[in-house]
Amino acid sequence: MATITVSLPDDTARRLRDLASSLNVTPEDLVRASVDDLLSRPEDTFERAVERVLRKNAELYRRLA
Repeated sequence: MATITVSLPDDTARRLRDLASSLNVTPEDLVRASVDDLLSRPEDTFERAVERVLRKNAELYRRLA
């Protein structure tokens, strides 16, 4: 497992600790879960391509339905 060190402003670090505490997790676990969530999202370019294809073929899909 790789380790990455991130510097946060004091206020941001305090807010992270407070939020993690309210969720009963460590700040590290909260950051890890947030990064996992961010990385699991489809890329914007993929989403734009899907939307373009759906718009372009909307009439065809309507007739096939």
